[in-house]
Order: sequence, then C-alpha cells, then structure tokens
Amino acid sequence: MSEALPLTSLLTLFGAMVVLAALPSVSVLAVTARAASHGFLHGAAAAMGIVLADILFILLAIFGLAALAGVLGEGMLLIRLAGAVYLSWLAWSLWRAAGGGTAPQQVSEASLWGSFSAGLLITLGDQKALLFYFGFFPAFLDLEALSWSDALWVSLVALLAVGGVKLLYAAVAARAGRLLGASGGRWLNRLAALILLTVALALLLA
Repeated sequence: MSEALPLTSLLTLFGAMVVLAALPSVSVLAVTARAASHGFLHGAAAAMGIVLADILFILLAIFGLAALAGVLGEGMLLIRLAGAVYLSWLAWSLWRAAGGGTAPQQVSEASLWGSFSAGLLITLGDQKALLFYFGFFPAFLDLEALSWSDALWVSLVALLAVGGVKLLYAAVAARAGRLLGASGGRWLNRLAALILLTVALALLLA
C-alpha cells in the first residue's frame, strides 16, 4: 500500500463493493442457479469466474485503458453471444434432466470449469461493467497515482468483497437444493434452467 492508497480508502471501497455485489443482478442469478442445480462447488466456481472478470475490468480502469472499451466493442458482442449460447445449452441440459426424473446429484456432472466459464463470460460480456468501474473508482481512488502494488491491493479487496458475497449466495442456494430432495430438486432444476435462459437473454440485450 502507498500514500495514494490509504487504508481508509480501501475499507470504504470494500464496504461499497459488498453492498453492490449483494444487489440482485444477472451474476447473482447465475451463481444461485449453478449452486442450486449442481451444488456449492459449482456456484463457487461461477463466482470465481465473475470475480476474475471483475478484476480484469478493475485493472483496465486503474490504468486508464478507456480506449480499449471502444476497441473491444465488437469483441464484447461476440463474448455476449458465446455466453448466451453456452448458458442456453446449460439450461436445456438442466430442463431435459429434470424432465427425465433425474435427481440433482445425478444430473450429468457439469464440470467446474463449465461453471467458472459461465461466470466469466457473463461478466466479460457486460460492457457496462467496465464502464461502471471507470465511473465508480474515481470516487474512492486517485487512479493516476496508483501503482501496480496498489492495483493488487484493490484486486484483493474485490476478491474478498465480491467473491465473499457470491459465495454466500452459492451456499444458501446449494442448501436449498439439498433440502428440497430429489422431487423438489427436479422442479429446482427447471427453475434454474429458466433462470439461466433469463441470464442468456439479459446478455443478448446488454
């Protein structure tokens, strides 16, 4: 930490990011859907994908690469399309498994990498998230004075704040999935499928 990044600024930033991460959003829907249908580890993997994308956006914001947002315009459209297709496929798989009477724990084991990728694509495909950080961070930090070591501290704050909140959502959703049992789990799978389709639509309209 340097003089450009006092502890009070980090704590204030942490509190603000916790509140924002807790608000209902597309990323929250994705985390809870994966956790409810496949268990806590899948929700956690999706959460880590979201956090990684957030950290990438944070680094871009800190080092003033605003022009990159314009350069990535078409690229982000492709990312959104890829994310929407992938999430739609996950939703179809869940709905088909539920219709076949498969219990949540017997659903074809989606890889943790797949859950991580879903979280990553959802966030990377949201260009508004990058623009948000460009507008949000100057209220807390002097971006021009920050060093790489400061950027690492800010990234750690994001990991703890955003990641911690998303993991809490994952834990609650996974517990709900276990409590519902096999019969209730089939309906939960259908609900998770509808949620993932909603997230895919949100990506396309972003």
